[in-house]
Amino acid sequence: MLDFFKFDTDEERRSLLIRAGKVALSALQQYDLEWKRIQFIRLSDTITYKIETNTGDSYLLRIHSDRLSKEEIRSELIFLKALNKANDLNVPEGIASCDGAYVLEIEAEMGYKRPYVTIMRWVEGHAREEMTDSCAYNMGVLTGRLHETAEGFNPPPDFVRPTWGPDSFRREMAKLERYYERFLSDEAWKLYQKAAEKVLSELTVIPRNDLNYGLIHADLHTGNIIFVGDHPYPIDFGRCGHGYYLYDMAAIMLELWPKHRWMLIQGYESVRKIEADYVRYLECFFVMIMIGNYSHHSSDPRETAGLIDEQKYAQAYIREYLKGNSFLFEVIEPVRMD
Repeated sequence: MLDFFKFDTDEERRSLLIRAGKVALSALQQYDLEWKRIQFIRLSDTITYKIETNTGDSYLLRIHSDRLSKEEIRSELIFLKALNKANDLNVPEGIASCDGAYVLEIEAEMGYKRPYVTIMRWVEGHAREEMTDSCAYNMGVLTGRLHETAEGFNPPPDFVRPTWGPDSFRREMAKLERYYERFLSDEAWKLYQKAAEKVLSELTVIPRNDLNYGLIHADLHTGNIIFVGDHPYPIDFGRCGHGYYLYDMAAIMLELWPKHRWMLIQGYESVRKIEADYVRYLECFFVMIMIGNYSHHSSDPRETAGLIDEQKYAQAYIREYLKGNSFLFEVIEPVRMD
C-alpha cells in the first residue's frame, strides 16, 4: 500500500490534496453535521479543514498522517477533554461520529493506505499581530494553568503519547543531516552539531520530577495561541506528549523579545513556581526547539528561502549558547552571513 501522505514534489502535493478532499467529504457523511462549507487550512503533520455549518457552529476536520497511531490520536482527545474541565482553558475537543467513534479510518483511493480522521470543535479567536506586555503576561498565565491542569490529569492505562526529549531530538538531527545543505554551509552545520551535542549532554542532567515534567503541549508557539481581546487560548495539540514543562515555555519565547520573555515568566509564576536554575534549562530547550523547527521545515523546498533568511539570528543564538553566555534576556545581534 502507498503512503497516503507522500508529497515530496509539487505534483505529489497536488495529488495528495485531491485525495484528501475526497477523504474529507467521505468523513463528513459519518457525522450529524449540517455543513455548508469546507475550507482548506493547511498541510503539515495533518491536513486540516474548517467546517462551517448551517447552525452557525464551526469545526476542525483533521486528516492524520501515519506519524501517530490510532491509540495516540485517541489519547490526545482524552487529554483535551480533561483540559476542558479546567477554568479558563478553552481548548479544541473531539466530537463523535454518528456511530460514537472519535477516530475514523476512511477509505482512500485504490492502492493508498486509509488515513485516520478526527473532527473537533472549533475555538474562535485570532492571531495576535502586535504583542503587548499584558498579552505576554497572559500567555504565561495560560501556560501555567495548562501545566497545572496536566499535572492533575490521571491518564487511563491505554493512554499513549510521544515523548519529547533526547531520542526525539536525535531523530530531528538525523533528518536535518539529510537536508541541511539547502540552507546551511558545512561550517554552519558543524556549529549545529556542536550545539546538538551540548543540548543532549544537558538533557541528561536536568532533574525530572512531578513539578517540572509531565504532559505538555509540545508545539506552543505563538501561531498555536489565539486571542479574544488580550485573553489567549491554546490550539493544535497534535504534538502533545511527555516532556519538561519548560519545553513549552521555551517554544513561546522563540518568538518574543527579551522584555516579553520576562513578562511570560512572571505570568507563569503567578500560577505555579519554576524551579531554580531555570534560565540555563530554558536556553537549552530554546536551542533544541529552534533546531527541531528547522529540521521539520528543511525537507520542504518552499521553506528554504525563509530558513536561509533566519540563519543570521539562529546562528547568533547558537554561538552564544556554545560560549556559555546567557542570551535569553539579552538582545542578541545577528551575525553577518557571507
